[in-house]
Amino acid sequence: MDELEIDIRRRLRGHALTVAFRTAEPLAVVGPSGAGKSTILRVIAGLTDVDEGRVGVGSSVWLDSTAGVRLRPEQRSVGYLFQDFALFPHLSVRGNVAFGARGSADDMLARFGLAHLASARPGALSGGERQRVALARALARDPAVLLLDEPTASLDAVTTTEVRAELAAVLAQVARPSVVVTHDFAEAAALAPRVAVVVEGMVRQLGTPAELVAAPADPFVAGLTGASVVRGLARPASGGLTIVDLDDGGEVHSTDVVAGRVAVAVHPWEVTIEPPGVAPRGSARNHVRGRVTSVHPVGDRVRVAIGSIVGEITAESAARLGVARGDDATATFKAVGTRLIPLASTATTVDGTGP
Repeated sequence: MDELEIDIRRRLRGHALTVAFRTAEPLAVVGPSGAGKSTILRVIAGLTDVDEGRVGVGSSVWLDSTAGVRLRPEQRSVGYLFQDFALFPHLSVRGNVAFGARGSADDMLARFGLAHLASARPGALSGGERQRVALARALARDPAVLLLDEPTASLDAVTTTEVRAELAAVLAQVARPSVVVTHDFAEAAALAPRVAVVVEGMVRQLGTPAELVAAPADPFVAGLTGASVVRGLARPASGGLTIVDLDDGGEVHSTDVVAGRVAVAVHPWEVTIEPPGVAPRGSARNHVRGRVTSVHPVGDRVRVAIGSIVGEITAESAARLGVARGDDATATFKAVGTRLIPLASTATTVDGTGP
């Protein structure tokens, strides 16, 4: 399978975009607004130029600023799913998919379950249907590279869940380099086996979703993956543990061995909630007491925030505990589920090196 290679530098407003990666499989690019995520797609497609760099697929070179190679967009084998889908409103579904298609548009309509909508115009379609038409049109070109810009951003929550599952299946089947841009880590993890976190034009971390959750490179990556992040001062403790004196008061234990200033990251599924007056149960070493600042459902679960620590419990448990905003409660979690991230040059890891 051909690899997509990108190594580019381009000035953006307030910072520079400097990224490099190679991939032969789906890659998700995730990060905040203004980080340069969509610019990466536009550079690959030839819609935006760079100050210097290279873009190529297999043996084909699309951009090489040193050699003076800059193929026009129509010369690049790209299927592009735009954030707003960019369907032609005056064409039917069949006409949209047939535009630039290399094979049979009807075959592509059948593949995406759109045959019954072949004569409809985009304005008569639901958001999920428009998304499928746009994806069918992108793949009808049989492109060497598939680019998806915020593929579910304009969909409602229910449709998003359905479409993500469909997209994941399609990306697994197409067997070509694909780049998915999103601001949502959950979507990135669902759609691609590797994720690149881009902040202010730089790749903060590149790895599998599991690697980013288990060993975030910095507090931003930890927060992006859904962890609660607090700061404190780490010091050695007995039994191979580390104690962190939290800036907001209290202390927590971790099995990570670090000394100095650290960020403490713990994911909601590691945290249980105890109401006031109830002694924490089990073997967990960490008990952070505080005021409940929010209680809100997420699917069939309920997320409870105690200060800066968020725990995720079942709806049944939430009803039984009766925890409400403004109550005092305790967030309890184990040392093994507590990640420590060295900050600046003041922390050292187990082997004595800096961060």
